[in-house]
Amino acid sequence: MADVVHENELIAAARSHAESFIRAPTPIVPKNSIAGNALVSVIAIMTFLAALTTGAVMLVFASASEWQSDVAREMTIQVRPQEGRDIEADVANAAAIARATPGVTEVRPYTREESARLLEPWLGTGLSLDDLPIPRLVVVRVGGDPRPDIAALREALASQVAGATLDDHRGWVDRMRTMAGTAIAGGGAILFLVFAATVLSVAFATRGAMATNRHIVEVLHFIGAKNSFIAGQFQGHFLVLGLKGGLIGGGAALLLLIGAALLGGWLSGTAVGDQSAALFGTFSLGLFGYLAVLAQVVVMAAVTALTSRRVVQQTLDNID
Repeated sequence: MADVVHENELIAAARSHAESFIRAPTPIVPKNSIAGNALVSVIAIMTFLAALTTGAVMLVFASASEWQSDVAREMTIQVRPQEGRDIEADVANAAAIARATPGVTEVRPYTREESARLLEPWLGTGLSLDDLPIPRLVVVRVGGDPRPDIAALREALASQVAGATLDDHRGWVDRMRTMAGTAIAGGGAILFLVFAATVLSVAFATRGAMATNRHIVEVLHFIGAKNSFIAGQFQGHFLVLGLKGGLIGGGAALLLLIGAALLGGWLSGTAVGDQSAALFGTFSLGLFGYLAVLAQVVVMAAVTALTSRRVVQQTLDNID
């Protein structure tokens, strides 16, 4: 009789423990673990690098497009001093020929002082340039339609103005396009490597989590739990980790990019600011750029979740 009572007490205790386990289920993968925190750090770093790469590529592309637009709308006439000729008259004649060309919207001859100042970055200030045969420049701006006949303008300058040459800057436009294309291709390669490294990190982390909780996974598998259910548990866990890491890395990248834009605006009007603006623009990505950076947070989380699900599915298929 005592044995029956003791057995009934054990059954009741086991049932109570089972009911409490059902009422408060625990996840297959622990929420907070050293491996999980390490993966969050890795994803944050990868997202930060991906966001900075995307921002840099977009800045280079925007600056290159602006450069190409500006250069394509300008041509330069260079008038070299000739012995026995009046350089001022030759410059005026070259400017008149350019103004008479259809498609030209603006002609601006540079004075001798302005032409000499263009040499200051290389020769420095305070030098006497009176004895040097400094060429005179005439900047010609063209409109969109009609396009000027460059060949006819070049021929007219060569025949009517001694020492005058025309540079239509097409070579510079081709170089800018090549540079922009190279920068975009390089940025794409970096993004590919970043995402590949993220996939490998998540795959290793998922395999480690399955190895740590292998007994739980096997019990669930053998008592009839579907592979999709087990994979969904891992997917949800790693989706949260991906979102945490993505938000940390993406947020840091956004703060850095916004800080660079604010710094560029603060330095506007200074020599450093003007040079930076000439090379890289205003450092402002615009609304589309910032949305692209935020989208990478979602992409990183999705890549993390889908990679973990894929690894779990393959592992469970091997168990079958």
